[in-house]
Amino acid sequence: MSSHGESFATLPVAPKPALRRFHQARWDEEIIFELSRPGRRGIGVPAPDAPLVELPEGIGRATPPALPELSQNQVVRHYLRLSQETLGADLNIDVGQGTCTMKYSPKVNDTFVRDPRIAELHPLQPEDTVQGVLEIYWRLEQILKEISGMTRVSLQPGAGSAAIYANLAMIRAYHASRGEAGQRDQVVTTMFSHPSNAACAKVAGYEVITLMPDADGYPDIEALRAAVGPRTAALLITNPEDTGIFNPRIREFVELIHAAGGLACYDQANANGILGITRARDAGFDLCHFNLHKTFSTPHACGGPAAGACGVSEALVPFLPGPVVDRDGESYTLNSPASPVGKIRPFLGVTPNVVRAYAWVMALGADGLREVAETAVLNNNYLLHKVLQIPGASVPWADKRRVEQVRYSWQELAEETGVHSEEIGIRAADFGVHYWTSHHPYVVPEPFTLEPTESYSREDLDEYAAILAQVATEARQDPEFVKNAPYNQTVHRIDATSLDDPAQWSPTWRAYCRKHRR
Repeated sequence: MSSHGESFATLPVAPKPALRRFHQARWDEEIIFELSRPGRRGIGVPAPDAPLVELPEGIGRATPPALPELSQNQVVRHYLRLSQETLGADLNIDVGQGTCTMKYSPKVNDTFVRDPRIAELHPLQPEDTVQGVLEIYWRLEQILKEISGMTRVSLQPGAGSAAIYANLAMIRAYHASRGEAGQRDQVVTTMFSHPSNAACAKVAGYEVITLMPDADGYPDIEALRAAVGPRTAALLITNPEDTGIFNPRIREFVELIHAAGGLACYDQANANGILGITRARDAGFDLCHFNLHKTFSTPHACGGPAAGACGVSEALVPFLPGPVVDRDGESYTLNSPASPVGKIRPFLGVTPNVVRAYAWVMALGADGLREVAETAVLNNNYLLHKVLQIPGASVPWADKRRVEQVRYSWQELAEETGVHSEEIGIRAADFGVHYWTSHHPYVVPEPFTLEPTESYSREDLDEYAAILAQVATEARQDPEFVKNAPYNQTVHRIDATSLDDPAQWSPTWRAYCRKHRR
């Protein structure tokens, strides 16, 4: 139903979207280090007005850093070419990256962070020279406290997973303060919570217990009852889960954990549909985290730099990683609490993304944040209505309302045509859109996960649904045609064997040269 009580079927019918022509650009572009030639310059650096300060012994470099040397027009060409070889939120209808909340990031916020007063800050500047930035940190913390209901917030984590790990570090320190760290060695999570919960718990040394969904699609509460006990350290849970289903018994889950002596930690990576509607502390949670690069519209930036935020209740404040910003009258100070957790990353956090998130929230206000959630839910349910009109597409637990995303299934289409979800996604790339299946293992058979957020128009959603409908039609008419896609990409298929071989991974240019250019 729409917000005015109409069914989607009674809304005015929009023109059938035309499928746009698309072909990926290919430049055979070299890596920027390969383009480098000694002596080329992109900018003339003026001589200093005053003599340079002598550096203390041992700090200065013996030789200049091995940076690429290019002219300015070479740099412009290089990055423009790379941008033409890339799909992303600024180029396509990016609703196919479900669970990642790929919303539009206002470009004015990039202008703010390019301002020299932000871009040229040094993390070791004296406090009295960075009062404006410290005020932004303090004010964003107050906003996140109100949104979550928590007592304090740390903006230090560099990403969502870093925030989850920070929460686990606080959980361990809390139990250690009570002499129970060795005893409480289990963390409970759920199959449709973000995998980072289980991964971070495992990295932190915990045994992970995963709750599977019950017949109604909710985490199995009877399995939770059987799992909790004196070894329980915490529950880490995403709600709504990555199915888009909100768990109405979430407070009961929290109370079961508390009764066993554990802590309840709310992964709010899927908070885009509940802003201003529900709060972590109101459900009894002890800790939570937000992804500023998702819910608060700072760019994902190809996996980094992101930004996370950890919120804690009063009992966990002594364990919050620092430094944190405190207000003293009209001035702001950096304080490093005597937390056994210490730092999660160097210095304050990812300042550009903190500034972007603050600007986004301030532009919207409290009413605007709730409208974000309401529009995201409306968009999601409109897209759900469109996708379910495609023969072969279905939704598990179809009687359950969805919040901000849906994990769909192509099982019927796959059984009829032999075309699998991954192959549909590859063919969808020929139309210039992104498409994602789900986390492994595939509990939902032949999955695909869509999250439209509040950023996309009705026309965008119609176009995306029309692309899926076209590919499904092709799968019925000529399955081999879909199986042999893509056709409009510069790379036909990627050899994925190297992805599972750490010996071939090259995270840096020097590692690439060492491993592959001998």
